[in-house]
Amino acid sequence: MSDRSPPQLSLWKRHLGRVPEWVWERTELETLILADNGLSEVSERIGLLQNLRTLDLGHNELTKVPEALGDLGGLTGFLYLNDNHLTSLPPSIGRLTSLRYLNISENAYASLPEPVCMLSNLIELRATDNLLTSLPGSIGRLSRLRELHVRNNKLVSLPDAVGALQALRQIDLRSNPLVHLPAGIGSLPRLEKLDLRWVDTLVLPSWIDALEARGCAVYR
Repeated sequence: MSDRSPPQLSLWKRHLGRVPEWVWERTELETLILADNGLSEVSERIGLLQNLRTLDLGHNELTKVPEALGDLGGLTGFLYLNDNHLTSLPPSIGRLTSLRYLNISENAYASLPEPVCMLSNLIELRATDNLLTSLPGSIGRLSRLRELHVRNNKLVSLPDAVGALQALRQIDLRSNPLVHLPAGIGSLPRLEKLDLRWVDTLVLPSWIDALEARGCAVYR
């Protein structure tokens, strides 16, 4: 058995401005960290890195991500796109069906990009600190999702489809102007934490008491 660590490259906070071309020749990489480099674009050549399992493009200046990101079928771990200037994602992202963790927080999404709802193996979704006014009904496809973090958005309600997310353990809804929660949340069998702090627009539904009685921590 080999003791070698998986091939990885960290260029975190190197003030690069743009990704050096030689990076795209490192096709053996399984982890690539390009966070905090003032990047305004990423080359379509990223699609050459077919062995990537984790990719960090967070804390940059991106207004879009390349279509070729969807070619990275080996992304099974983490994809960080947080703290950029993104308003949408290309449809190709929906092909990353082995991805387990996605962070698109601190961007400028007015709605959750539809390709996100195609990520059938997603376990944790972080979309905090955006401009989301609603979540699509198609979020119900994320049957393996355990954590949904949508703190500090503009959500007034959640779709009934959230009640189909039978694997959910945690829902973070802090600092949203909510006026309605679907009753299906009260029936989620594995829910351990529902965070409603700094939500002062919601009249708590009657099923909240039953949720707490069965052991779910409700923060309000």
